[in-house]
This record gives sequence, C-alpha cells and structure tokens, in this order.
Amino acid sequence: MRVPECMAMVLEQPHGPLQLRKRPVPKVMPGHVLLEVGVCGVCRTDLHLLDAELPGIGYPIVPGHQIVGRVAALGQGVTSVQLGQRVGVTWLAASCGSCDFCRRGEENLCDQARFTGYQIDGGFATHCVADAGYVFPLPDGYTDLEVAPLLCAGLIGFRCLRLCGEQAHRVGLYGFGSAAHLITQVARWQGRELFAFTRPGDLMTQTFARQVGAQWTGGSDQVPPVLLDAAIIFASAGELVPAALRVVRKGGSVVCGGIHMSDIPSFPYSILWGERHLRSVANLTRLDGREFLAVAPRVPVHAQITTYPLVQANRALEDLRSGRLKGSAVLVVASNS
Repeated sequence: MRVPECMAMVLEQPHGPLQLRKRPVPKVMPGHVLLEVGVCGVCRTDLHLLDAELPGIGYPIVPGHQIVGRVAALGQGVTSVQLGQRVGVTWLAASCGSCDFCRRGEENLCDQARFTGYQIDGGFATHCVADAGYVFPLPDGYTDLEVAPLLCAGLIGFRCLRLCGEQAHRVGLYGFGSAAHLITQVARWQGRELFAFTRPGDLMTQTFARQVGAQWTGGSDQVPPVLLDAAIIFASAGELVPAALRVVRKGGSVVCGGIHMSDIPSFPYSILWGERHLRSVANLTRLDGREFLAVAPRVPVHAQITTYPLVQANRALEDLRSGRLKGSAVLVVASNS
C-alpha cells in the first residue's frame, strides 16, 4: 500500500534556506487531529528559528505556527472537534497541565510546554498534526487568509496590550509590522492613542501606521511630543529598551513582546526609577486565544496581507527580514484558500 504524501518546506540545518520536501503524511496520535493546511502566516519567530536564535532546535523541522486548516482525521478519543471543521493552530502546542504554572493559568510559562513549528512540525506544509486541546474554532466572517495573522501576531499584540494596563491611554509601539498593525486597531477601538516608532527614515511604514490609526509616527531615535503611559517593543533590537524607558512616564510600563531580543545595553537607573515597569511577554495562553478571537470580529480587526505560495516561503521570510512588507505575510498552501 502506498503511503500518503505531503509537501513541506523544511529547515534542515541552521541558517537555512528552507527546502521543499515530499514526506509521508504525519500519523495521528490519540488526542490529536490531522489538518489539511489551507494557509499559514509567516512570523518573525520563524526568522529566529532560521537564524538559530532559539535554543534546542531539532533538525529537520517544519516552521509555521499561524495555521488555518480543516480537520482531516481524528485521533482516538477526540470529541472536541469534527471532521471537516475549520480550526486554527497557534504557537503553544502543548503544556503539562499539572505544574504550578499550569494550575495558576500560566500555561505559557510551563517548563514542559511545546511549541508549534519549533519543537513539533508546523504549518509550512500541506498537512500537520496538532493536539486537539490546543486548536481553536475560528470566527465566521474571516477568510482563511484574513484570520491567519490573528493567530500569533494578533494574539501576542493582544497580550502585550493587556499587560500595559487598562489605564495606559497613550501607548507607543516600537516596530510597526504584523502585530503592531493589528493591535493598533484594537487599541483605537478601546479609545487609546497610538504612537508608532519605526526604523529611522522609514517613511513608508510611518505612512502605513498613520493609515491604520497611529496618532503620531517617527523613527525609533525620535522623542514623541508627550510622555507615554506604556510602550510595547515588537522589534528584536535590545537597544530599544532604554529608548522606550526614556519616553514612558513615571509609573508607566515597557513590554517586550518578542521571544528573542539582542542584548539590552546598560542604561542609567534614573530612566527605570519612578516605578516604571519593564517586563516581557512569553508566548500565550489558550485563554488569550479565546478572548482575542471573540474581540477581533467586534472591532473588527483586519490584516493587511501579502500572499505567497508555499514554495516561496524563503522569499516571504526575506521580505519580512528586510522590512519590505506592510502588515502580514501569509503562505497559501491549499488552492481553495
């Protein structure tokens, strides 16, 4: 009997590039589902994987953790989803469920957590397997392409914004890419003012930020006209941390939203003093996912999308790296998506 096959863009060694490979369709384990992938969003974390900036990468690995697909097979014991159902898969693939972190609702910090497209094969492929307890029903009204960026860029942005605090009216965003352009829409809907910081001289992105809803735009080397209540750093540049602290008022917050950041340079205590808060966001929880996917249609959140066929995943990653993209990149895997 011939084994069914799938196509995947595979990272076989550090620094890539991804290679198109024909592989057996993955087997469905108990408690899991097999998905026929429709589309998969491209994330800066995929670049960190490509650049070997994440620890303990096992090669070969298929990246991709903003997956929209249809359930093609059910593993033993799965009753939470149905065959043919459209679902989304995010970065968090599994957690132990019993440690102190999990019992406190902090499953994103679980030491036994596993992550899609990093420790298990992800969605840069025609098929993938996911734990049925970690997939999300997706809201109606969004196409596959429209909803894919919400599954990481939107979710991480949402968690970052929440950690800024409800009283943070003026919020700065350092790095105006996929996450920033999505969460700007949520923040404006909540009545906040947004200040977008881009690479110095990047007038195209600054124009885009104003179109999406930013009240003020400038380079990351500039100072906004007022002190901010909070700032979110989406870019992976550690030197932005002191820059953000300098423009946040006393009692304000700086939230680092990436999974990886270059070293943070030393800075004077005076810019942290005054009860300013500096914190990171680590991954996300399933509760974040449920809450954001309920909020997004109410805003409504719309992603600006650039599409690529699966075989052009390397091009999508390079466009992301270079800053040529506006909004979100999405790989089209199935012809009907």
